[in-house]
Amino acid sequence: MASPGKMEGPSAPALRRDPYEVLSVSRDSSDQEIKSAYRKLALKYHPDKNVSNPEASELFKEVAYSYSILSDPEKRRHYDTAGFEALENEGMDMEIDLSNLGTVNTMFAALFSKLGVPIKTTVSPTVLEEAMNGTVTVRPLPVGTSATGKVEKQSAHFFGVTISEEQAHLGIVVRVTSVAQSKFKLLFFEQEVNGGYGLALQEDSQKTGKVTSAGMYFLHFQVYRMDSTVNALAMAKDPEAAFFKRLEGLQPCEVSTLKSGTHIFAVYGDNFFKPASYTIEAMCAKSYEETTQRLKEIESKILEKRNDLRQFETEYRKALARFQEVTTRYTQEKEAVDDMLRERDDIHSSFTTERTMVNSVGSGSSSSRYPAEQSRTESPENGNIDARDKSSKKKWFNLNLNRSDKKA
Repeated sequence: MASPGKMEGPSAPALRRDPYEVLSVSRDSSDQEIKSAYRKLALKYHPDKNVSNPEASELFKEVAYSYSILSDPEKRRHYDTAGFEALENEGMDMEIDLSNLGTVNTMFAALFSKLGVPIKTTVSPTVLEEAMNGTVTVRPLPVGTSATGKVEKQSAHFFGVTISEEQAHLGIVVRVTSVAQSKFKLLFFEQEVNGGYGLALQEDSQKTGKVTSAGMYFLHFQVYRMDSTVNALAMAKDPEAAFFKRLEGLQPCEVSTLKSGTHIFAVYGDNFFKPASYTIEAMCAKSYEETTQRLKEIESKILEKRNDLRQFETEYRKALARFQEVTTRYTQEKEAVDDMLRERDDIHSSFTTERTMVNSVGSGSSSSRYPAEQSRTESPENGNIDARDKSSKKKWFNLNLNRSDKKA
Protein backbone atom coordinates (compact mmCIF):
# COMPACT_ATOMS: atom_id res chain seq x y z
CA MET A 1 0.00 0.00 0.00
CA ALA A 2 1.01 3.62 -0.19
CA SER A 3 3.56 5.28 2.01
CA PRO A 4 3.05 8.77 3.46
CA GLY A 5 4.04 11.66 1.25
CA LYS A 6 7.59 12.81 1.91
CA MET A 7 8.52 16.30 0.81
CA GLU A 8 11.86 16.83 2.49
CA GLY A 9 14.80 18.67 0.95
CA PRO A 10 17.89 17.16 -0.57
CA SER A 11 19.97 17.12 2.60
CA ALA A 12 20.06 18.05 6.24
CA PRO A 13 21.10 21.65 6.97
CA ALA A 14 24.58 22.15 8.38
CA LEU A 15 23.22 23.70 11.58
CA ARG A 16 20.17 21.74 12.67
CA ARG A 17 17.51 23.42 14.76
CA ASP A 18 14.68 21.80 16.65
CA PRO A 19 12.09 20.78 14.00
CA TYR A 20 9.27 21.97 16.24
CA GLU A 21 10.94 25.37 16.48
CA VAL A 22 11.50 25.55 12.72
CA LEU A 23 7.84 24.84 11.95
CA SER A 24 6.61 26.93 14.90
CA VAL A 25 4.51 24.11 16.34
CA SER A 26 4.33 22.53 19.77
CA ARG A 27 5.43 18.99 20.62
CA ASP A 28 1.84 17.86 21.06
CA SER A 29 0.73 19.24 17.69
CA SER A 30 -1.39 16.99 15.51
CA ASP A 31 -0.32 15.69 12.12
CA GLN A 32 -2.69 18.12 10.43
CA GLU A 33 -1.26 21.08 12.34
CA ILE A 34 2.27 20.08 11.36
CA LYS A 35 1.23 19.63 7.75
CA SER A 36 -0.46 23.03 7.62
CA ALA A 37 2.56 24.74 9.19
CA TYR A 38 4.86 23.12 6.66
CA ARG A 39 2.74 24.13 3.66
CA LYS A 40 2.59 27.73 4.84
CA LEU A 41 6.35 27.98 5.33
CA ALA A 42 7.17 26.02 2.16
CA LEU A 43 5.22 28.49 0.09
CA LYS A 44 6.77 31.43 1.96
CA TYR A 45 10.38 30.32 1.39
CA HIS A 46 10.03 28.60 -1.97
CA PRO A 47 13.10 29.48 -4.13
CA ASP A 48 10.94 30.36 -7.12
CA LYS A 49 9.29 33.10 -5.08
CA ASN A 50 12.53 34.37 -3.56
CA VAL A 51 14.94 34.65 -6.46
CA SER A 52 16.60 37.74 -4.96
CA ASN A 53 16.84 36.22 -1.47
CA PRO A 54 19.55 33.51 -1.28
CA GLU A 55 18.70 32.77 2.37
CA ALA A 56 15.20 31.65 1.39
CA SER A 57 16.58 28.53 -0.30
CA GLU A 58 18.35 27.44 2.90
CA LEU A 59 15.27 28.18 4.98
CA PHE A 60 13.17 26.17 2.53
CA LYS A 61 15.52 23.20 2.95
CA GLU A 62 15.40 23.55 6.73
CA VAL A 63 11.60 23.61 6.69
CA ALA A 64 11.51 20.57 4.41
CA TYR A 65 14.04 18.71 6.56
CA SER A 66 12.06 19.44 9.73
CA TYR A 67 8.84 18.29 8.09
CA SER A 68 10.51 15.05 6.94
CA ILE A 69 11.05 14.21 10.61
CA LEU A 70 7.75 15.31 12.13
CA SER A 71 5.57 13.95 9.31
CA ASP A 72 6.91 10.41 9.80
CA PRO A 73 5.51 8.81 13.01
CA GLU A 74 8.55 6.58 13.45
CA LYS A 75 11.10 9.36 12.94
CA ARG A 76 9.13 11.73 15.14
CA ARG A 77 9.05 9.17 17.94
CA HIS A 78 12.80 8.61 17.66
CA TYR A 79 13.49 12.35 17.68
CA ASP A 80 11.23 12.93 20.69
CA THR A 81 13.09 10.16 22.51
CA ALA A 82 16.71 11.00 21.82
CA GLY A 83 16.97 13.86 19.34
CA PHE A 84 18.95 13.89 16.10
CA GLU A 85 21.30 11.19 17.36
CA ALA A 86 18.47 8.67 17.35
CA LEU A 87 17.69 9.51 13.72
CA GLU A 88 21.33 9.06 12.74
CA ASN A 89 21.51 5.73 14.54
CA GLU A 90 18.45 4.57 12.69
CA GLY A 91 20.13 5.44 9.41
CA MET A 92 17.48 7.89 8.30
CA ASP A 93 17.63 8.28 4.53
CA MET A 94 16.95 11.67 3.02
CA GLU A 95 15.15 12.05 -0.27
CA ILE A 96 16.57 14.23 -3.03
CA ASP A 97 14.80 16.69 -5.29
CA LEU A 98 15.99 15.92 -8.81
CA SER A 99 14.80 19.30 -10.05
CA ASN A 100 17.46 21.01 -7.91
CA LEU A 101 20.38 18.71 -8.66
CA GLY A 102 21.55 20.14 -11.95
CA THR A 103 22.69 18.16 -14.99
CA VAL A 104 25.97 16.79 -13.59
CA ASN A 105 24.54 15.61 -10.27
CA THR A 106 21.52 14.16 -12.03
CA MET A 107 23.84 12.14 -14.27
CA PHE A 108 25.63 10.76 -11.22
CA ALA A 109 22.30 9.91 -9.55
CA ALA A 110 21.13 8.17 -12.73
CA LEU A 111 24.38 6.19 -12.88
CA PHE A 112 24.10 5.04 -9.30
CA SER A 113 20.47 4.09 -9.83
CA LYS A 114 21.38 2.06 -12.90
CA LEU A 115 24.07 0.27 -10.90
CA GLY A 116 21.43 -0.81 -8.41
CA VAL A 117 21.96 1.83 -5.72
CA PRO A 118 18.50 2.95 -4.56
CA ILE A 119 18.04 6.69 -4.95
CA LYS A 120 15.09 8.08 -3.00
CA THR A 121 13.51 11.09 -4.63
CA THR A 122 10.96 13.63 -3.53
CA VAL A 123 8.24 15.36 -5.47
CA SER A 124 9.29 18.64 -7.03
CA PRO A 125 8.30 21.69 -4.93
CA THR A 126 6.94 23.27 -8.09
CA VAL A 127 4.40 20.46 -8.51
CA LEU A 128 3.46 20.63 -4.83
CA GLU A 129 3.00 24.39 -4.98
CA GLU A 130 0.79 24.20 -8.07
CA ALA A 131 -1.31 21.54 -6.35
CA MET A 132 -1.62 23.63 -3.18
CA ASN A 133 -2.72 26.63 -5.22
CA GLY A 134 -5.23 24.51 -7.13
CA THR A 135 -3.79 25.60 -10.48
CA VAL A 136 -3.29 22.10 -11.86
CA THR A 137 -5.36 20.57 -14.65
CA VAL A 138 -7.40 17.59 -13.44
CA ARG A 139 -8.58 15.01 -15.96
CA PRO A 140 -11.62 12.86 -15.03
CA LEU A 141 -10.98 9.15 -14.54
CA PRO A 142 -14.31 7.31 -14.09
CA VAL A 143 -14.27 4.11 -12.03
CA GLY A 144 -13.84 1.13 -14.34
CA THR A 145 -11.85 3.04 -16.96
CA SER A 146 -8.18 3.63 -17.71
CA ALA A 147 -6.05 6.34 -19.29
CA THR A 148 -2.61 6.33 -20.88
CA GLY A 149 -0.10 9.11 -21.14
CA LYS A 150 3.49 10.26 -21.07
CA VAL A 151 4.52 12.65 -18.31
CA GLU A 152 7.69 14.75 -18.39
CA LYS A 153 10.35 14.28 -15.72
CA GLN A 154 9.60 16.08 -12.44
CA SER A 155 6.10 16.85 -13.71
CA ALA A 156 2.71 15.32 -12.91
CA HIS A 157 -0.58 14.47 -14.58
CA PHE A 158 -3.59 14.84 -12.29
CA PHE A 159 -6.76 12.72 -12.38
CA GLY A 160 -10.09 13.03 -10.58
CA VAL A 161 -11.79 9.77 -9.52
CA THR A 162 -15.45 10.25 -8.57
CA ILE A 163 -16.99 7.47 -6.44
CA SER A 164 -20.49 6.80 -5.10
CA GLU A 165 -21.52 5.83 -1.57
CA GLU A 166 -21.68 2.16 -2.58
CA GLN A 167 -18.28 2.25 -4.24
CA ALA A 168 -16.78 4.00 -1.24
CA HIS A 169 -18.12 1.22 1.00
CA LEU A 170 -16.89 -1.55 -1.28
CA GLY A 171 -13.50 0.08 -1.74
CA ILE A 172 -11.48 1.63 -4.55
CA VAL A 173 -8.26 0.44 -6.20
CA VAL A 174 -6.07 2.79 -8.25
CA ARG A 175 -3.03 1.41 -10.02
CA VAL A 176 -0.47 2.54 -12.59
CA THR A 177 1.67 0.37 -14.85
CA SER A 178 4.38 1.09 -17.41
CA VAL A 179 5.30 -1.46 -20.07
CA ALA A 180 8.28 0.80 -20.87
CA GLN A 181 9.48 0.19 -17.29
CA SER A 182 9.47 3.92 -16.61
CA LYS A 183 10.14 5.21 -13.13
CA PHE A 184 7.24 7.14 -11.63
CA LYS A 185 5.28 7.90 -8.47
CA LEU A 186 1.58 7.44 -7.83
CA LEU A 187 0.34 10.35 -5.69
CA PHE A 188 -2.85 10.89 -3.71
CA PHE A 189 -3.95 14.42 -2.75
CA GLU A 190 -6.46 15.57 -0.16
CA GLN A 191 -8.76 18.51 -0.79
CA GLU A 192 -7.73 21.66 1.09
CA VAL A 193 -10.04 24.30 2.52
CA ASN A 194 -8.68 26.91 0.10
CA GLY A 195 -9.57 24.71 -2.87
CA GLY A 196 -6.05 23.39 -3.42
CA TYR A 197 -4.69 19.86 -2.98
CA GLY A 198 -2.21 18.65 -0.38
CA LEU A 199 -0.05 15.56 -0.88
CA ALA A 200 -1.18 12.82 1.50
CA LEU A 201 0.26 9.57 0.12
CA GLN A 202 2.84 8.52 -2.41
CA GLU A 203 3.86 5.16 -3.82
CA ASP A 204 7.07 4.63 -5.80
CA SER A 205 6.96 2.36 -8.82
CA GLN A 206 8.48 -1.08 -8.50
CA LYS A 207 9.62 -3.47 -11.17
CA THR A 208 7.29 -6.47 -11.35
CA GLY A 209 8.11 -8.83 -14.18
CA LYS A 210 8.39 -6.93 -17.46
CA VAL A 211 6.63 -3.78 -16.20
CA THR A 212 6.92 -1.21 -13.46
CA SER A 213 3.84 -0.65 -11.33
CA ALA A 214 2.44 1.10 -8.27
CA GLY A 215 -0.94 0.83 -6.60
CA MET A 216 -3.14 2.18 -3.82
CA TYR A 217 -6.25 0.60 -2.37
CA PHE A 218 -8.85 2.22 -0.16
CA LEU A 219 -11.15 -0.34 1.46
CA HIS A 220 -13.90 -0.20 4.07
CA PHE A 221 -11.52 -1.38 6.81
CA GLN A 222 -8.07 -0.41 8.07
CA VAL A 223 -5.39 -1.39 5.61
CA TYR A 224 -1.65 -1.57 6.18
CA ARG A 225 1.56 -1.02 4.31
CA MET A 226 4.81 -2.90 4.77
CA ASP A 227 7.72 -0.59 5.46
CA SER A 228 10.93 -2.60 5.11
CA THR A 229 13.08 0.27 6.42
CA VAL A 230 11.65 0.08 9.95
CA ASN A 231 14.45 -0.90 12.35
CA ALA A 232 16.64 -1.79 9.41
CA LEU A 233 19.82 -0.71 11.16
CA ALA A 234 18.96 -2.60 14.34
CA MET A 235 18.28 -5.68 12.28
CA ALA A 236 21.64 -5.34 10.58
CA LYS A 237 23.44 -5.12 13.91
CA ASP A 238 21.52 -8.02 15.43
CA PRO A 239 20.75 -10.80 12.90
CA GLU A 240 18.25 -12.38 15.27
CA ALA A 241 16.29 -9.15 15.27
CA ALA A 242 15.74 -9.62 11.55
CA PHE A 243 13.16 -12.24 12.47
CA PHE A 244 11.55 -10.61 15.48
CA LYS A 245 11.41 -7.11 13.93
CA ARG A 246 10.29 -8.25 10.51
CA LEU A 247 6.59 -7.77 11.18
CA GLU A 248 7.14 -4.38 12.82
CA GLY A 249 7.24 -2.95 9.30
CA LEU A 250 3.49 -3.50 8.95
CA GLN A 251 2.18 0.01 9.55
CA PRO A 252 -1.39 1.34 9.27
CA CYS A 253 -1.97 3.54 6.24
CA GLU A 254 -2.74 7.15 7.03
CA VAL A 255 -5.64 7.04 4.55
CA SER A 256 -7.41 3.72 4.10
CA THR A 257 -11.01 4.73 3.39
CA LEU A 258 -12.46 7.23 0.90
CA LYS A 259 -15.79 8.97 1.19
CA SER A 260 -18.10 9.49 -1.75
CA GLY A 261 -17.08 12.34 -4.02
CA THR A 262 -14.12 13.23 -6.22
CA HIS A 263 -10.57 12.31 -5.18
CA ILE A 264 -7.36 13.51 -6.78
CA PHE A 265 -4.57 11.20 -7.93
CA ALA A 266 -1.48 12.02 -9.98
CA VAL A 267 1.25 10.24 -11.91
CA TYR A 268 4.60 11.92 -11.30
CA GLY A 269 7.48 11.48 -13.75
CA ASP A 270 10.41 10.23 -11.71
CA ASN A 271 12.78 9.39 -14.57
CA PHE A 272 16.12 11.19 -14.57
CA PHE A 273 16.20 12.40 -18.18
CA LYS A 274 13.17 11.25 -20.15
CA PRO A 275 9.35 11.21 -19.85
CA ALA A 276 7.54 8.34 -18.15
CA SER A 277 4.98 6.32 -20.11
CA TYR A 278 2.11 4.94 -18.07
CA THR A 279 -1.41 3.55 -17.88
CA ILE A 280 -3.60 4.48 -14.92
CA GLU A 281 -6.89 2.82 -14.02
CA ALA A 282 -9.46 3.08 -11.24
CA MET A 283 -11.52 0.07 -10.20
CA CYS A 284 -14.12 -0.82 -7.63
CA ALA A 285 -12.87 -3.39 -5.13
CA LYS A 286 -16.10 -5.37 -5.63
CA SER A 287 -14.35 -7.31 -8.37
CA TYR A 288 -11.67 -8.12 -5.75
CA GLU A 289 -14.15 -9.17 -3.07
CA GLU A 290 -12.52 -12.54 -2.42
CA THR A 291 -9.03 -11.03 -2.52
CA THR A 292 -10.12 -8.22 -0.19
CA GLN A 293 -11.45 -10.71 2.36
CA ARG A 294 -8.24 -12.72 2.19
CA LEU A 295 -6.24 -9.54 2.70
CA LYS A 296 -8.30 -8.62 5.75
CA GLU A 297 -7.83 -12.09 7.24
CA ILE A 298 -4.11 -12.36 6.59
CA GLU A 299 -3.34 -8.89 7.93
CA SER A 300 -5.33 -9.73 11.06
CA LYS A 301 -3.25 -12.88 11.48
CA ILE A 302 -0.04 -10.94 10.94
CA LEU A 303 -1.00 -8.45 13.64
CA GLU A 304 -1.74 -11.29 16.06
CA LYS A 305 1.52 -12.97 15.16
CA ARG A 306 3.38 -9.70 15.69
CA ASN A 307 2.02 -9.49 19.24
CA ASP A 308 2.94 -13.13 19.81
CA LEU A 309 6.47 -12.52 18.57
CA ARG A 310 6.90 -9.55 20.90
CA GLN A 311 6.15 -11.80 23.86
CA PHE A 312 8.14 -14.69 22.44
CA GLU A 313 11.16 -12.45 21.89
CA THR A 314 11.24 -11.71 25.62
CA GLU A 315 11.10 -15.42 26.39
CA TYR A 316 13.67 -16.18 23.73
CA ARG A 317 16.09 -13.53 24.99
CA LYS A 318 15.83 -14.90 28.53
CA ALA A 319 16.31 -18.48 27.33
CA LEU A 320 19.22 -17.40 25.16
CA ALA A 321 20.85 -15.60 28.07
CA ARG A 322 20.37 -18.71 30.21
CA PHE A 323 21.77 -20.88 27.43
CA GLN A 324 24.82 -18.66 27.13
CA GLU A 325 25.22 -18.79 30.90
CA VAL A 326 25.15 -22.60 31.06
CA THR A 327 27.36 -22.98 27.97
CA THR A 328 29.88 -20.64 29.59
CA ARG A 329 29.77 -22.70 32.76
CA TYR A 330 30.09 -25.87 30.69
CA THR A 331 33.29 -24.52 29.16
CA GLN A 332 34.63 -23.49 32.55
CA GLU A 333 33.78 -26.84 34.16
CA LYS A 334 35.33 -28.73 31.27
CA GLU A 335 38.55 -26.74 31.59
CA ALA A 336 38.59 -27.33 35.38
CA VAL A 337 38.14 -31.10 34.97
CA ASP A 338 40.79 -31.23 32.26
CA ASP A 339 43.23 -29.33 34.48
CA MET A 340 42.66 -31.64 37.47
CA LEU A 341 43.03 -34.79 35.39
CA ARG A 342 46.16 -33.38 33.78
CA GLU A 343 47.63 -32.67 37.22
CA ARG A 344 46.71 -36.16 38.39
CA ASP A 345 48.39 -37.70 35.32
CA ASP A 346 51.53 -35.65 36.03
CA ILE A 347 51.65 -36.98 39.61
CA HIS A 348 51.18 -40.56 38.44
CA SER A 349 53.83 -40.01 35.83
CA SER A 350 56.30 -38.82 38.47
CA PHE A 351 55.91 -42.07 40.42
CA THR A 352 56.28 -44.20 37.35
CA THR A 353 59.30 -42.30 36.06
CA GLU A 354 61.28 -42.51 39.43
CA ARG A 355 60.77 -46.25 39.87
CA THR A 356 61.89 -46.92 36.35
CA MET A 357 65.10 -44.99 36.99
CA VAL A 358 65.79 -46.98 40.19
CA ASN A 359 65.38 -50.28 38.43
CA SER A 360 67.73 -49.27 35.66
CA VAL A 361 70.42 -48.15 38.12
CA GLY A 362 70.04 -51.26 40.37
CA SER A 363 71.12 -53.50 37.55
CA GLY A 364 74.68 -52.06 37.99
CA SER A 365 77.15 -52.48 40.81
CA SER A 366 75.50 -50.22 43.36
CA SER A 367 73.01 -47.36 43.94
CA SER A 368 73.13 -44.66 46.56
CA ARG A 369 69.37 -43.91 46.51
CA TYR A 370 68.31 -46.83 48.74
CA PRO A 371 71.33 -47.94 50.97
CA ALA A 372 69.25 -50.10 53.28
CA GLU A 373 67.97 -52.18 50.41
CA GLN A 374 71.52 -52.59 49.04
CA SER A 375 72.72 -53.86 52.44
CA ARG A 376 69.99 -56.44 52.44
CA THR A 377 70.87 -57.65 48.96
CA GLU A 378 74.45 -58.28 50.15
CA SER A 379 73.44 -60.04 53.44
CA PRO A 380 74.63 -63.62 52.61
CA GLU A 381 78.26 -62.59 52.12
CA ASN A 382 78.30 -60.08 54.94
CA GLY A 383 76.76 -62.59 57.30
CA ASN A 384 79.78 -65.00 56.97
CA ILE A 385 82.29 -62.26 57.74
CA ASP A 386 80.45 -61.27 60.88
CA ALA A 387 80.34 -64.89 62.05
CA ARG A 388 84.12 -65.36 61.69
CA ASP A 389 84.76 -62.13 63.56
CA LYS A 390 82.57 -63.21 66.44
CA SER A 391 84.18 -66.65 66.53
CA SER A 392 87.69 -65.27 66.61
CA LYS A 393 86.94 -62.83 69.36
CA LYS A 394 85.34 -65.51 71.46
CA LYS A 395 88.20 -67.94 70.92
CA TRP A 396 90.80 -65.33 71.74
CA PHE A 397 88.94 -64.39 74.90
CA ASN A 398 88.75 -67.97 76.15
CA LEU A 399 92.37 -68.67 75.29
CA ASN A 400 93.64 -65.83 77.47
CA LEU A 401 91.57 -66.95 80.37
CA ASN A 402 92.77 -70.54 80.14
CA ARG A 403 96.39 -69.53 80.04
CA SER A 404 96.08 -67.37 83.08
CA ASP A 405 94.44 -70.17 84.98
CA LYS A 406 97.27 -72.62 84.18
CA LYS A 407 99.97 -70.21 85.36
CA ALA A 408 98.17 -69.78 88.53
